[in-house]
Amino acid sequence: MFSGVNLELSSGRALALVGPNGSGKSSLLRLIAGLLRPSEGLIELHGGDPERSIPEQAHYQGHFDALKPSLTVAENLGFWARYLGAGAAGSDEALAAVGLGGLADLPAAYLSAGQRRRLSLARLIAIPRPIWLLDEPNSALDAAAQERLTELMRQHLGTGGMILAATHGPLGIDATELRLGGMG
Repeated sequence: MFSGVNLELSSGRALALVGPNGSGKSSLLRLIAGLLRPSEGLIELHGGDPERSIPEQAHYQGHFDALKPSLTVAENLGFWARYLGAGAAGSDEALAAVGLGGLADLPAAYLSAGQRRRLSLARLIAIPRPIWLLDEPNSALDAAAQERLTELMRQHLGTGGMILAATHGPLGIDATELRLGGMG
């Protein structure tokens, strides 16, 4: 896939992975999220909770929005809150933060692509974790939703969170860039 990638990300900082399609941006996020195993090398977290793995301290937001179409907006978010070990206490606030508060009882099947993405992003707010691994986070979002996401990312960084995002465009936040080359 790729080799020689060495990166460091500190609390309150963001790193944007940029490069052409097929350069390994998504694969690097999946490695950090624990969805792929490295063939060699090491992924470490200094600081964090020593009793938890990196994936247990991170949110991975991939290309596909992991939603059940037959469940309502609120039920989808509640499922993730329970699955990830948090209560559903922050669900209403998280839905409001992404502009879906009025759609809590609507089945996810009726959501537009942008609304599905916003529902997936609500998980970041409802279940706090210090590391956000975002793969094309602005995908399918209209201008207003992109601004809302930018503000949520700024708030996360402001509380000491970290963001590692694969992107083809600007994130709207101060981020160091790591350029990955093509796969030839």
